[in-house]
Amino acid sequence: MNREKNLQMIADISNANGAPGFEDEVVAVLRRYAQGLGELKEDSLRNFYIYRKENQGERPVVQLDAHSDEVAFMVQAIKPDGTLRMIPLGGWVTSNIPAHKVWVRNADGDYIPGIIASKPPHYMTEAERRAPLEMASLSVDVGAVSMEDAVDNFHVRIGEPIVPDVTFRYDQKHDLMVGKSFDCRLGCASILATLRELEGETLNIDLVGACASQEEVGTRGSVITSRVIQPDLAIVFEGCPADDTCVEPYMVQTAIKRGPMLRHIDARMITNPRYQRYALNMAKKKGIPVQEAVRSGGSTNGANIHLSNQGVPTIVIGIPVRYAHTHYGISAYADFENGVKLACEILREMNETIIKSF
Repeated sequence: MNREKNLQMIADISNANGAPGFEDEVVAVLRRYAQGLGELKEDSLRNFYIYRKENQGERPVVQLDAHSDEVAFMVQAIKPDGTLRMIPLGGWVTSNIPAHKVWVRNADGDYIPGIIASKPPHYMTEAERRAPLEMASLSVDVGAVSMEDAVDNFHVRIGEPIVPDVTFRYDQKHDLMVGKSFDCRLGCASILATLRELEGETLNIDLVGACASQEEVGTRGSVITSRVIQPDLAIVFEGCPADDTCVEPYMVQTAIKRGPMLRHIDARMITNPRYQRYALNMAKKKGIPVQEAVRSGGSTNGANIHLSNQGVPTIVIGIPVRYAHTHYGISAYADFENGVKLACEILREMNETIIKSF
């Protein structure tokens, strides 16, 4: 596996702007990296499909899933003072939002810089200082001095996306990646890396990668991808919230640098236990470090995929991401690489008989 090429791919995919519903820039990057892997398609929701060139038809179909959107915002209104009121797209903790840089798409399709602003403490009453921060009290400042200035000179308009302004970096000494949208651009990169690793190999299944849109607003894109692909089996790649800095030590199940995480359950899917054990046993057999978790909350595109067709055995291979759903995530490249290795080993041995056993 080529670390340098994978890191450059992850950087380009991570840095791309892709609020839910506005994934065009991400899809353009994915399309570039998918050249030569097979037939490439898109649909009107900006779901992106990669049909492996070695597919033969009349064989079980395995879907590789990830989502291309990121938690973001949308311009709701322009205030008289030229600042922008916004709504969240995806799950944010409000107190994590202020004082960060963002990009605001304008009417020309350009992304212009802005700052998420809140009322300065100098002008707060004591009651305001004690009160929980509310989304309505935040705004985005692009530097305009009036609504007319924002519209006429900055070309701001309502309904446009706002995304974090963060540039990917890699700390080679500590094998750490820092950047935005690791949930789930690491998953999109995992699909591409898996297909690249398996290029030219003879498999007993047909393989389709799908980078779904709008996961952060209700796993919407995967409703369509699972209908289009009609898989017999699925692997969901996800950037999973790491827990190693926020729970008691004995509850840590998604730590960075301990391998990808396979979840037994979340709020919307009980993972097929036979397929889950097959994947865990495969990891042990091949010496690939993995973690397993029991999650009481959260969900992935697996929620839709596993309920499609007549039921689709689905596992989630999650790359741990510290501080998911904030501007910055921290992940280990080794966890990404081991997730790809596990997927490849599963796919190399997969066949119709094994799928039926699930």
